Amino acid sequence: MKNFQVLEKELAWVDRLIQDRISSYFHKEELADDAREFILEDSCYSQFIEEHELSFNEQKILALALTTHLSPDILDIFLTKNKLYDSAFTEFGGLTNENYNAFVPTIQTALFLLAGENKEMYLKALELFSSSSKLYRTGILTFDEKENSTNLIHNKLMVSPSSLSLLLYGKELSHEYSQNFPASELSTGYEWEDLVLTDYTQEHLNELDIWLVHSNTLLEEWGMEKSVGRGYKALFYGASGTGKTLTATLLGKKFNKKVYRIDLSQLVSKYIGETEKNLEKVFKSAEEKDWILFFDEADSLFSKRTEISSSNDKHANQETAYLLQRIESCENLIILASNLKDNFDDAFLRRFQSIIYFPLPDEVERLLLWKKGFSPKANLENLDLEMISYKYELSGANIMNVIRLVSLMTINRDSNVIEMEDIVLAIRREKYKEGKIV
Repeated sequence: MKNFQVLEKELAWVDRLIQDRISSYFHKEELADDAREFILEDSCYSQFIEEHELSFNEQKILALALTTHLSPDILDIFLTKNKLYDSAFTEFGGLTNENYNAFVPTIQTALFLLAGENKEMYLKALELFSSSSKLYRTGILTFDEKENSTNLIHNKLMVSPSSLSLLLYGKELSHEYSQNFPASELSTGYEWEDLVLTDYTQEHLNELDIWLVHSNTLLEEWGMEKSVGRGYKALFYGASGTGKTLTATLLGKKFNKKVYRIDLSQLVSKYIGETEKNLEKVFKSAEEKDWILFFDEADSLFSKRTEISSSNDKHANQETAYLLQRIESCENLIILASNLKDNFDDAFLRRFQSIIYFPLPDEVERLLLWKKGFSPKANLENLDLEMISYKYELSGANIMNVIRLVSLMTINRDSNVIEMEDIVLAIRREKYKEGKIV
């Protein structure tokens, strides 16, 4: 309710600003006071403005952009025709939506609202719409990909869907995996203490922790941004099931950052340019929201390239070149995962700040995984976990698959006692999936 009241006042304010600017333009009058009453507490709209530290002019632009969604009738005054030419006033900018005869504001409309005929103010206001400005850099506003004009001022004034959700409802827009958004959010119920890693791996992971905690101090207070850059790239490599994905997910959980997974083996598009366009949406969202990006099966696209022998090879190299450039320029933590480090070009490996090996667990680590994996309700008195850990070389994922299966078999017997023969049978099945016989 509080947010609704604030939005109503904001719309009334921008309506008055438009009316005053139009009146000033036609009658050559001085503008009225542009101040408005604004409640800064208990409102997701107000909090959004506070958190982004929007200037007064940036607030005007945002309010104007919201009229399209909340009160498009406010914009009807811009449909006024120039009687001399029997056409719209070009200085108002805007587009007409043919489907419902409504005025859609453009950047030129916002410039008219901010500056009118004052060219000095116009040029100053124009800086607010560059791609590096706060409104676009942080993703508050976005360009329409379908109608992106080569002339900046003719672009629609558009609030991004994610910002619109925050402004209206105070919650982030969820991003579901689709062809147009080829990434899915990772989550886990596990905690760091559930993760079993070698001391070597954990030591190298500490480098990522240090970056996430102290990067702003290094870049801003120490002035190192020009020499080291804002982004951080890490390669996780090792056999399947050794904890690469879980580690990336737990990093996000630890630092309250969303982690989005992109499976590169699924990304090759038959339409040239489609993969790049769809991935760009992921990168932009990640930069706006400070996500961690996790590229799985990375060697499927970044493996050592061969000579171009077909159009498919050329297309793959185009995708690789785009991703290399985009990963290089991205200011987020980016993690690439692969089974083998040797699949990568040496030149590409030099781009990583950290290269972290995830080996298969040894006997001691396997024992810890067995002990941590079972439910407290499971009775393990018939098991020799030390012998199982010594005899069977399994990854962490293998062990959890075995535990899941034998636990279900035990429940199906209406029991809680885990039997040794069930463990052996489940291990054989797990090995059989890998083409091995135990």
